[in-house]
Amino acid sequence: MRNLIKLIAQGPFWALCVFLALACVSTAQAQQLGVPQANVLTLSSDRLFSESQFGRRVMREIESEGALLADENERIVAELSKEEKDLTEKRAELPTEEFRPLAEAFDNKVQTHRESQRAKLDALARRSEEARQTFLVLVQPILIELLRESGASVVIERSNVFLSSDRTDVTDTAIARINEQIGDGSQLEDESKE
Repeated sequence: MRNLIKLIAQGPFWALCVFLALACVSTAQAQQLGVPQANVLTLSSDRLFSESQFGRRVMREIESEGALLADENERIVAELSKEEKDLTEKRAELPTEEFRPLAEAFDNKVQTHRESQRAKLDALARRSEEARQTFLVLVQPILIELLRESGASVVIERSNVFLSSDRTDVTDTAIARINEQIGDGSQLEDESKE
């Protein structure tokens, strides 16, 4: 009887026990790293960007440039308002044929200002979008590593999921790793300029 138990313990049964023990160890290690074991993970890409050091730096820069643009716009609007007031006063004094070119020149100036400011705002929006695209390219290896560690086959945008367990959301873990590996990303931009 002992020989039979010994034979069973050394055969497939023993191999199964070793496999299960190793599987439990890798699952426990992955869970200690903050990575859930699931077939599908969820992630909030908006939070990933906005709460990462990289995203916060980019948003601060965009907000700062937006504030400068708003200040510039206010200054130009004040100048144009003064010019419009002066032009209105001249209207009573000048004949129509002299006033018309002045009025047209003023209208062109206002239109040029609007177009210029719109172009600057569009450029700022493009820069923001380009920064998000750059960010997604930079973080892809980190997200792939999380995918591997969890044993999942797919990561789904959290906002597109109707119902899921919070334990499948890896956004916080991803943010922590991104901050650790990429930081605010300014050093990457400095390297690309060289």
